[in-house]
Amino acid sequence: MDAYDGGSGAPRRADTPRGPTSADGPDTAEGQELSSGAGSAGGRDAESSSVRGTLPAPRTELAGPAPARGAETGDEPALVLGADSGPEPGPDADPGAGPHADPGPHADPDPDPDTASASATAHRHLQPRTGVAALSPLYQVGAALALAVVAVAVCVHVGMVFLHVAPSNTVTKAHGGAIDDWIYPEFEQNWKLFAPNPLQQNIAVQVRAQIRRPDGGSRTTGWYDLSAQDGRDIDGNLVPSHTQQNELRRAWDFFTATHDSSARPVGLRGALAETYLRRIVVMRLERGAVGEGDVVERVQVRSRTTNVPPPKWSTDKVSTSPVYRVLSWWSVPDGATEGGAR
Repeated sequence: MDAYDGGSGAPRRADTPRGPTSADGPDTAEGQELSSGAGSAGGRDAESSSVRGTLPAPRTELAGPAPARGAETGDEPALVLGADSGPEPGPDADPGAGPHADPGPHADPDPDPDTASASATAHRHLQPRTGVAALSPLYQVGAALALAVVAVAVCVHVGMVFLHVAPSNTVTKAHGGAIDDWIYPEFEQNWKLFAPNPLQQNIAVQVRAQIRRPDGGSRTTGWYDLSAQDGRDIDGNLVPSHTQQNELRRAWDFFTATHDSSARPVGLRGALAETYLRRIVVMRLERGAVGEGDVVERVQVRSRTTNVPPPKWSTDKVSTSPVYRVLSWWSVPDGATEGGAR
């Protein structure tokens, strides 16, 4: 009797593969009989397993469970495919080996704040030193002493300038000479820049000399404009020296402030101003106006003053004719040349 007859109650599968045939009898698959429904189901399970073994593995793209097929159809339920599908851990597997497992008891705890601070301090010590800290102790001491000397000099200079411009007081009366020696002539202070009526004149200092020649004769030079020479040195010079700008001008101002209109000295500073101006003009002559072997015996200084013309829009009328002030001849002592005037 055929196992797939209608009396057995089991539908015949059209896709059931047939086994190999022999020469002695009918097909082996058609000759088998199932004794019960359980046996028939077991056969179908074995058959399904063999078929699934020959088919390619199902793709696991779906993350959610697939709906189960109805029990009334007689088919077995579909496989539930999920994102966590995979081999189940064995009994000896480590529960903390997963990607989301908690750290074990041997994991490193949070770093100690004291240890982190010590590490940062050691890192700072490893960095190279710069500036004064990079010097040796001996050079550090030298740098400190140099800074101290500069600081003291700056404080003394600021104090002297303050006492010079301050109203007369006990300190200036007792130490006026020391203050003047510090200030004049390089650091003299005045208010001419902020005066209501600033200087409106050009003053040029000129000099001529009586020279003894090597053959015993003598000659008198022409007038040399020393102020014009300073102007040529300053013109186009981005950083002119203090000597070029102020030495001759301040010497003449010092002389006129300590002498009357007849060129007679007023007070003890008059003689000092005359000596200072004479040494400057002799040094200038020695550098450019006197030939080799010539000796300067006497010098004569004069000033040439001209008024600055007013602007075109002004109604002021001033004379532009020069005014000269000629001083008497000064004898030059022996050695009062460039070498002795230092």
